[in-house]
Amino acid sequence: MTAQSPALPAYDTVSTRLHGEHTLVVTLNRAPNGNAINTQMGRDLLDLWNRLTEDAGAVRCVVLTGAGERIFCAGGDLKERNGMSREAWQRQHELFERMYWTLVDLPLPVIAAVNGHAYAGGLEMALSCDFVYASTQARFALTEVTLGIMPGAGGTQNLPRAVGDRRAKEILMTGRPFDAAQAERWGLANALYEPAEVLPAALATADIIAGNAPLSVRQIKKSVRYGGQMELRTAFRFEIEAYNHLIDTEDRREGVLAFNEKRKPVFKGR
Repeated sequence: MTAQSPALPAYDTVSTRLHGEHTLVVTLNRAPNGNAINTQMGRDLLDLWNRLTEDAGAVRCVVLTGAGERIFCAGGDLKERNGMSREAWQRQHELFERMYWTLVDLPLPVIAAVNGHAYAGGLEMALSCDFVYASTQARFALTEVTLGIMPGAGGTQNLPRAVGDRRAKEILMTGRPFDAAQAERWGLANALYEPAEVLPAALATADIIAGNAPLSVRQIKKSVRYGGQMELRTAFRFEIEAYNHLIDTEDRREGVLAFNEKRKPVFKGR
């Protein structure tokens, strides 16, 4: 990490690295276990998202991916959960809830680079990101109904918003997997790439986002998220409030000046 980047600890289950000056690559790093989410990964990701929320430093965009070539994230670690008491299960899930909601609330844009299969909580994690680039070999499923539970990390809310209510209910109630082509056709994945190209494609897009005015990007994320939950006229007014926060910024003045001087703007997030 550079001196301007947030000081991040060495996590047990997650690795982080800076790509360029402003993009943070976060890798779920339990490949022998399908990058499944155990209690420690819940703690690690919650700590990471909290740190980036408090002070992202030079980071302007996050790319989230999984270690290995086959699996993005297999969901919750069922080996760890085997034999868990009700109390232990609920405590763990409350940790997971905080981790997911902190990811959803992260002011920075997050691109999911889904390098392989995304099942159950793994698909919910991808759905919690702003958008998804996926491997052509990836498969997706919300399998909780086959285990006697149901999605509890946004799956019943984020999936319908991505693919529509009827399609989502079919996916949720059957637990059947679907392939990458279906994910793209239904609107869950923005684009598909050959396995080796997923992360580079996500990084290329992250570089474009990170090169834009960071305050503008944050306000857009906020406006889309909260405005989508409002009546349309109220949402229009919310958008204008977000817009007005940008008028008196150094970046707005720099953007207009750079346009007139026919040069690339240098945005500072101020």
